[in-house]
Amino acid sequence: MAAQLFNRIGQIGLGVAVVGGVVNSALYNVDGGHRAVIFDRFAGVKNQVVGEGTHFFIPWIQRPIIFDIRSRPRNVPVVTGSKDLQNVNITLRILFRPIPDQLPRIYTILGVDYDERVLPSITTEVLKAVVAQFDAGELITQREIVSQKVSEDLTERASQFGVILDDISITHLTFGKEFTQAVELKQVAQQEAERARFLVEKAEQQKKAAIIAAEGDSQAATLLAKSFGDAGEGLVELRRIEAAEDIAYQLSRSRQIVYLPPGQNMLLNVPAQQ
Repeated sequence: MAAQLFNRIGQIGLGVAVVGGVVNSALYNVDGGHRAVIFDRFAGVKNQVVGEGTHFFIPWIQRPIIFDIRSRPRNVPVVTGSKDLQNVNITLRILFRPIPDQLPRIYTILGVDYDERVLPSITTEVLKAVVAQFDAGELITQREIVSQKVSEDLTERASQFGVILDDISITHLTFGKEFTQAVELKQVAQQEAERARFLVEKAEQQKKAAIIAAEGDSQAATLLAKSFGDAGEGLVELRRIEAAEDIAYQLSRSRQIVYLPPGQNMLLNVPAQQ
């Protein structure tokens, strides 16, 4: 009786273990920021999108496909041509994510690696179409306009595949070797032209200064001649007195010169010769 009881308990435990294993194998988890699509061997991809949490599925018959619906970055390099036939190397940084409600359609048409299939092709298509509308110089001076047009066209194009683009930015923009050399030569020529213009303007200013100085000297000579003609002997006498005062001042500073009042004997105790 005891043996039968133990045998019965063992069978129950084995059954519970089998049922537990089956239940565990029929569960799957959808983490935060993810969604799941169910593929059924008989019905195909179901239109229902499974949210976060733990869910049941039928083993062997059904299979969950997990999608990350958070924004992810991707760099897409493109080589294209401008309106003036210059080679342009552009790299776009794109933040993308799938539209959750369209995940069954995305999986059916594109698969799990939808970004590999869609983003490079549509980015190349849009960039070639937009860049061809601008010259190489305009791509630099009107970069904001180019970026805005690329963003609008690429966002519209990606929405056709069920993809949302949260941000689009041009991170790299360079031109071919020939165009870069031409730009450098142009900059050097502009600098030389500016230097030549500065030298010409400097010469003109010096010329004007010389003319003004000559005119001033001429006017001064004219005024001086006029003053001599008007003042006559009085001006000559004034200049003579000023010159005498200057000479007296210079001599007064010498230690070897002694001044006596007028009328004094100039012989100061000079001993007579024997």
